Amino acid sequence: MTQPTIFVVEDEASFVDALQIGLSREGFHVEVATDGAEALERFDEVDPDLVLLDVMLPRVSGVDVCRRIRQTSAVPIIMVTAKSSEIDTVVGLEVGADDYVTKPYRLRELVARIRAQLRRTAMDSTGELERPADSAIRVGEVSLDVDEHRVTVGDEELSLPLKEFEVLHLLLANAGRVLTRETLIDRVWGSDYVGDTKTLDVHIKRLRSKIEIDPGSPTRIVTIRGLGYKYERS
Repeated sequence: MTQPTIFVVEDEASFVDALQIGLSREGFHVEVATDGAEALERFDEVDPDLVLLDVMLPRVSGVDVCRRIRQTSAVPIIMVTAKSSEIDTVVGLEVGADDYVTKPYRLRELVARIRAQLRRTAMDSTGELERPADSAIRVGEVSLDVDEHRVTVGDEELSLPLKEFEVLHLLLANAGRVLTRETLIDRVWGSDYVGDTKTLDVHIKRLRSKIEIDPGSPTRIVTIRGLGYKYERS
């Protein structure tokens, strides 16, 4: 079986050395770039199964690297942030990262997150992921087609990253019904997801910025305090 390739983009030598040893022992093939520009130059050559991307990098920041990768690839990206830098976490998720981990982190937790993302990608590619039955859904002005991976709001077509697309798909397919945060995370990120609900909340914020008339006062994706989210029927 081919070893999954993890592209570690990290400039701190101590972290690089530990990751090369630890991830290799867990059965991964590790490629390393030590700054953002090198990561972009080598991305196609490495063709990774997952990118472990530090936010603070020389030459090109991790956020900009993530944004550039997302223009051409849906490869899973886990951002690595400083322990106190919540803004880095939010910005990283907003430009398309799938998950984040804060320094210092435990290798066991990191490996669990990596494996969860890789399993998710494998299920998506084989079609084994359970999805709502309808491939085309329309609620009010918002329509979504699973087969074409297409979302439109009125006459405007949107480009959504995979996770945003899946969150919206579940919400539309269950319009009028409250979906708990746990349900959404379980269905989109997998039952073995080890992060918190902030990842989901940021994805909801991004979706609102794209499909709501007034994202600050959402009328389509509404928050049900203490439970989760509901897509309102029009």
